[in-house]
This record gives sequence, structure tokens and C-alpha cells, in this order.
Amino acid sequence: MTRSQKRLLYLFSAVPVLLLVATFLYMYGMEHLEGDPRSFWDALGWAGETVTTTGYGVDGHWDHPVMVLFSIILQFLGVFLVFLVFPIYVIPFLEERFETRLPTDAGDVHDHVIIYRYGPAVTTLVERLRSEGVASVVVEEDSAIARRVSEKGQKVVVRSLDDGALEAARIKTARALIANGPDDEDAAAILEARQGGFTGEILAVVEEPLHRKPMNLAGADAVYTPRHILGAALAARASARISPRVAGVQQLGRHLAVREIRVQPDSKLAGLTLKEAAIGATTGATVIAQWVEGKLVRQPSAATVLVPGAILVAVGSHGSLEKLTSQAGAVELRHEGPFLVGGYGEVGRKVAQLLTDAGEEVVVLDKRSGDGVDRVGDVLDPEVLESAGIRDSQAVILALDTDVSTLFATVIVKDLAPDVPVIARVNQPENVERIHGAGADFALSISQVSGQMLARRLLGEEAVTIDPLLKVQRVAPDGLVGKNPAEMELRERTGCSVVAVERGDEVLVRFGEDFRFEADDSVYLSGSGEDVACFRENLRGVRG
Repeated sequence: MTRSQKRLLYLFSAVPVLLLVATFLYMYGMEHLEGDPRSFWDALGWAGETVTTTGYGVDGHWDHPVMVLFSIILQFLGVFLVFLVFPIYVIPFLEERFETRLPTDAGDVHDHVIIYRYGPAVTTLVERLRSEGVASVVVEEDSAIARRVSEKGQKVVVRSLDDGALEAARIKTARALIANGPDDEDAAAILEARQGGFTGEILAVVEEPLHRKPMNLAGADAVYTPRHILGAALAARASARISPRVAGVQQLGRHLAVREIRVQPDSKLAGLTLKEAAIGATTGATVIAQWVEGKLVRQPSAATVLVPGAILVAVGSHGSLEKLTSQAGAVELRHEGPFLVGGYGEVGRKVAQLLTDAGEEVVVLDKRSGDGVDRVGDVLDPEVLESAGIRDSQAVILALDTDVSTLFATVIVKDLAPDVPVIARVNQPENVERIHGAGADFALSISQVSGQMLARRLLGEEAVTIDPLLKVQRVAPDGLVGKNPAEMELRERTGCSVVAVERGDEVLVRFGEDFRFEADDSVYLSGSGEDVACFRENLRGVRG
């Protein structure tokens, strides 16, 4: 029985009780206070007329004050019930009756991935699985969350563990289980799966690092703490003392990375075409896409204009990306002063710990006092930021709980100290570009972190997903050896472009007429999931 049905049942039970109570009180009052007794049916009619506010027939005048007050109180109660019944009881019931019912069973599905509980940590993974053609089923107890996920075209099963959720999701025919709920629920789901005979892979996403070992003991094959890894990525981006100094988990191979770089309006690249900018020749990096006003322009041509304020998505070695960052006019990290960390949750604590361990000076700002918090106050308060020394900071690292707060804090920080870099933690991947647009110099979401880790484990591929329509993936040179990218017309045939080749300790991004693929090369393609699938079908060159 749904919540609205229960409410409606309570209403239908309460109304007769109210009418009976009012009826007997009225009979008592008319007999002992007015001296004019009424029968049960007369009193019941009066109670019905009063509660429903339809008006009175015979009984409309009383002499005793108590009876007058009793009638007035019952009238107001009736008016209150009329306005209460529709929004709280009737309308929710009708909405549930006419909206699409959520499934409680996965139906006939095989070789799929079960995701227990939906959230930011698995958002990117769900997209990756869909793009790779791998079936997935989300098990979710919260019907509101389940409905939002279902509306995106994702298969959902709305059940609790106690009600046989894993069995309804066809755990026996699944290829893997991702436990993404609260840690205690994850442990219960893992134990139930293993005790039920499930021998597939189980991956757990935990909130508390101390729960890693218990999860393994329960039966998980691998346990991830994406918040801590996200904190490490943010800290590595902030401090040159933490290695590698790259865009977090956007690392590819040994020497290659993917980074998003803002084109400052006053940079020498702003307004130039890719051909005029000659980025490959001057930096050694390759631009594979450009974010413009929230839209991703992928596979840019030589005539593509580098729009002032846009975000370039570039692939290259760490050194080449640093050169491109400099050319784009991005705010450079300072080499003196403290790091200001806003927010002291799981991510903020990890950032502060890593920076402190690396010998950096750290000032932690949080609303609540506690061990490790240097300044108590709201990061959204300019006066608090001023008192924390924002203008003298090397960088501001925002590790706040909500993206709305992060977005607003970015605007405030850039207004107070435009030369101070902002490094931001993001929850939902779709908000990364918005926070970039607010002025953040680097933003990374927990969904990107966990999605890349989980997809690498499940799919066995080394890739970075920038958007559902664009990812960079490592492939083997099988079928390519001895050939030149241009003569193979890979882009025309498959939609993919070769953006880099890792050859030993060298990263190649320019492929002249003399270039030929070698057997030991690591080849990196950019394209959508469908493009990569087309490449696999045509050349069968992707590593497992």
C-alpha cells in the first residue's frame, strides 16, 4: 500500500469518528443545555451539515453560549478539513493513480550490472555502461529517486533488500553488483548476494574508509572511497609538491593526461582558429573539444575558433598541458602563502591532510568548530573570507557539500580575489561546466572519479569520459601497425580521431607523412561510445 493510499484510508476512518463524536456531543448539549432533545439521526444530520459547511436546516439557533461556541468550533474545523483534504489526501492519491507505475521486477535480463542505490557516485558509470551497450538495473527504495532515474530511460526496480530486491533484479544472472548505498546497507546487500550463491564481481563504494576491510570480509572484490580519491585529486591539482600534478583521475597511461583549460579573454589564443593558434606545434598538446556556453563542441576542425571564456578539452603530456595552460592565460598557482580550504567534510579533510603532509600551509574554514578547523564561519560570507586571508592565499579549494554553495562561493571568491585560483569539488557531473563558467579554474566531480574507477574495473578499458558524446580511450595498435592515420581515414570510417600515441617515454600528437604505427604503441582515440564501438567493429583494435 502506498503512502497516499494509507493517508486516504486514515481520512476515511477519521471522518466517521469525528461525525459520531460531534453527534453525541450535540445530543448531550441539546438535552442538558438547551432542554430540547434531539434524536440520533437528527443530531447526525446536524453534524454532517456543520462539518461539510453545507449549512443548516431546522437547527440554526441556540441560546446557551456553550452550544454556540461548540457550533462555531465545529464549523471552523469543517472549513479546515475541506482545504486540508484535497492537497494532502486526494491530489497525491490521484497523481499516483494516473502516473506510470514503477516496476518492482527487472523482468528477463541477463549479463547485466546491478547498481544498488542511485547517487552521484554512479551517475557517470550508468552513462558509460549505456554507451558501451552493457545492460544495467538500478535497485532503489526511494520512489522519487527511482522515478527520476526511470524517466532518463534507465531500468529500475523499486524494492527494499528485505523485500527481495536483489532477487527481483535477477542477481543470479547478473555479471556484477555495485553497492552504492549507506555502508551498512551495502554490507547487507553484499552478504545476501554471496549467501545466495552469486559468484560474479561485487564492487562497493563506501563513505567511511574504515569500512573497507569489513566490506572485503563481507564478500566485495574491490572497495572504493571516491571522496578520498577526489580529495587527493584536488590536492594534487593545487600543490606542486604532490605528485602527479595532473587533473586528478584524468590520467591516461604513464605520460598522458586530459585537462580542461579556460581560454582567458585577454590570452593570445582568444579569437584565433586552431590553425592560427598552432597549439600542437607550440605546446605538444591536442585540443579535442571545446565547451562554449555549456555546449560541447567535439572533434574541432582547423577552422574552429577558440572562443574567449570557453573551456578547452586537451590531451597531452603533463609538460605540454602546462604550456597550453600558460598560453590560454589561465590563472597560475602561486608559490607562497597558505591554501584556503572551504569545507571540512570527508573531501575537505583529505585535501587538508595531503597538503599538510606535503609541507604546505593550510587554513581550513568551516561553519562548525572542531579539530582541524582554523576559522569558523560561512565560506559564502565575504567578511569571513577576508578575515581568513583570501587575498594572500595560493589557491582556494572548495570542498562544500552542495553544488549550489560551490557555485555561489566561486563567484564570491573571484569577486574578492580574481587572481587567486579556485579549485572546486563538484557533486553532480552536469554542474562541472556551470562551476567552470562561474570562474573556477579546475572542477572535478565525484561522479567522474568513481565512474572512471568502476568502469575501468568492469569494462577493462583505460579511458576518460568528458561527456556522454566524448571520451578518450586507449587502444592497442592491432590492425594499425605500419600504417599512417591520414591514409586510413579513421575519422571518416569510424568517427574516431587519433589524438596521441604513447611510444616508450615519448608522447606523440603530430603525425606527419613519415609516421607509422608500431606494435608497442599505445594509441589514444577520441570519440563517442558509438564511435569507439564502430572502431572495434572495423579494426578490432581495442584492448580488453
